Amino acid sequence: MTETRPAIDPKVVPAEIDRWNWGAFLLNWIWGIGNNTYIALLTFIPLFGFFIMPFVLGAKGSAWAWRNGRWDSVEHFKRVQRLWAIWGAIIWLGMIALFAVMIGSTFYLLRHSEAYELGATTLRTSSEAVSVLGAPISTGFPRGTISFDGASGSAILTFSATGTKTTGQVSLEAIKRNGLWSLKTLMLKPEGSETAIDLMEQLKVQIKRSFRRVDYFASRAIYLGSARDRHC
Repeated sequence: MTETRPAIDPKVVPAEIDRWNWGAFLLNWIWGIGNNTYIALLTFIPLFGFFIMPFVLGAKGSAWAWRNGRWDSVEHFKRVQRLWAIWGAIIWLGMIALFAVMIGSTFYLLRHSEAYELGATTLRTSSEAVSVLGAPISTGFPRGTISFDGASGSAILTFSATGTKTTGQVSLEAIKRNGLWSLKTLMLKPEGSETAIDLMEQLKVQIKRSFRRVDYFASRAIYLGSARDRHC
């Protein structure tokens, strides 16, 4: 004697499965195609499909899937929907992990880029920056863009700078020629200040003063050498 199962009426949704469906919420249109619930394709509608439809599917998905599918039993339905939920969680966790790796890699590359290190080193050795911020100066993570092609490239970056006196925002523009990076601009805007300090201009003044000292000592040495020769 064989046991006969009662026929399943797809129009009647059992109360035990009429609940939130994580597979439909996480995988929306993919879940919809797999469960013959093509209303899930409304997720392709801009804005509505992204912000509203996943929640509609999560709330109504179990009932729709029950009516649109062929199920041997309630247990069969639960088992299949549980697999959809597990794969949805795996895919989303994988996407989040991949996104985190991409963001982390971007921050790492910017932080260890030659353009950023050149700007940070120039900032720390600037007497004007030390006078305003206070020593020692620490710098934050850079933001911006870096592009290069072989021996040439360009960079536009901004980052925070903190000293013992105050903090500020630093912006720089750098170029790469013949494999070497050089700064075009390096600006420091202290906190609470409306104007930015041109550290490159201040650096040029320091270089000019250094050359003047070198010229002075060189001419002095020549003069003393000439005087010594006359006495001899």
